[in-house]
This record gives sequence, C-alpha cells and structure tokens, in this order.
Amino acid sequence: MAVVIRNIDEAERSEVRMEGVKGATMAIMVGRGDGAPNFAIRQFVVEPGGHTPRHSHDYEHEVFVVSGEGDILLEGERHPIRGGDVIYVPADEEHQFRSDAGGEGLRFLCAVPVTRNCGEPVPAS
Repeated sequence: MAVVIRNIDEAERSEVRMEGVKGATMAIMVGRGDGAPNFAIRQFVVEPGGHTPRHSHDYEHEVFVVSGEGDILLEGERHPIRGGDVIYVPADEEHQFRSDAGGEGLRFLCAVPVTRNCGEPVPAS
C-alpha cells in the first residue's frame, strides 16, 4: 500500500446529492480507493445556514468537528456543536448536521467503515 497524505484544505470536494441536503460538500480524505481495508475518513463542509439530510444507516460513525458552529440532531434532540467537538453517532440513529446561518460554515471529519458504500465510488472489480 502506498503512503497517502492529503491536506484538508486542498482536498477536492463534491456536492452532496441526497434529498434533504442544503449547501453541503464532501471529500474522501482516505478510503477504499486508497487501499484502506477498514475505515474511510470523509470531510464535510456545510455552508452557513445549510444542513445534511435527516437520515440513519446501519453503521456507526465517529465525527470530529474541525471548525465552525451549528447543531446535530441525535436522539430526537438538537445539540450545539463547535470546532473541537467529537461526536459518536450510533448505528440506526437518525441524525442531521446544521450550520449556524450567520457563521463561517461547519467543517467536520467523519470516520465510517469502508465495507459500506458511504458516499465513496465503488472500485471496478
């Protein structure tokens, strides 16, 4: 496996295309395409006033908020989040990230199992 070093500020991001998304982009920082056998790290940027969809899935993920402020929907309630926070999102838990409307936007990293197609293109076999 080759060494993978990517800078968070230089990673190419793509628009998140799911129903219920407003102003969110994503970049795969390390993943299946890099030969990672177990986990992928994704970067999300949510514009001021934007949000990810309300959704759930059958895998957990761990989140590190890099910068910005907003809130997360977990266990049916909104919880404030900001740069430096770490969040555990259990499997099958409905969740959504929102960025404060007047802020700088929300940037976070999300670790997920690479065995799922978590927004990452599936390589040709």
